[in-house]
Amino acid sequence: MDLQLAGKTAVVTGASKGIGLEIVRALTAEGVRVVAAARTITPELHALDGPSTAVPVDLATTDEATTLIDRATEILGEIDVLINNVGGVVPGSAEASGFLDIADDAWQRTYELNLFGTVRVTRRALPSLLRRRGMIINISSIGASAAYHPVDYGTAKAALNNLTKALAEEFGAQGLRALTVSPGPTRTRNWSAPDGYAADVAAQSGRTLEEFLAEAPARMGITTGRLTEPHETAALVTFLASPVSGNLTGANYLADGGAIKTV
Repeated sequence: MDLQLAGKTAVVTGASKGIGLEIVRALTAEGVRVVAAARTITPELHALDGPSTAVPVDLATTDEATTLIDRATEILGEIDVLINNVGGVVPGSAEASGFLDIADDAWQRTYELNLFGTVRVTRRALPSLLRRRGMIINISSIGASAAYHPVDYGTAKAALNNLTKALAEEFGAQGLRALTVSPGPTRTRNWSAPDGYAADVAAQSGRTLEEFLAEAPARMGITTGRLTEPHETAALVTFLASPVSGNLTGANYLADGGAIKTV
């Protein structure tokens, strides 16, 4: 299928690894010129050839969104697609025992990373996106609609879903589309590394990481019986970003293998 993306431009945040890195790979494979933003430019991101440029920025700080979009405009001209992938569970939150154990500063850092960074990047990029009748895809989480630990992360992602819907409704008449993709358990570093999120949850439940990962699909009711691979979510994002899906907006698409339960 020709996704009609050749020659388009895109900005992808949180692009150094995992889903973000796979999104950059998928878009560039379709001929998209990409500015890939990340706090740390990993060897994997640096090694990507083709029409992509890595830009180091920390979007949890207030001024870096302007830096990113100004740089992207210099490189790309106008922006057709914005993929807000930056996010994650912050230190002080993942290891908390529950709601009462999450301090104010952890809540603030969670919202800076998972919501306010996206708000600032979107606000800065919006004039260009409107001129191009462009596309915004915000990468959320199934934690936005389920009581997964930690609660600060889930509530930030729920706010992101609401933001996406609001953008679709306010600017749809001007040609902007906005969608949310909500991954479930995905075989990224957060789920496979010994110091990742899954390892923390496993330790809290008295299980090894290997035991936790082996049991997780059944315990979470994942219909496919396995974790999602990052490239599978990237393929969905690439399709949704394309003109082929041109009448889709304001919706949330799950990439969770049918996960319906908490662990």
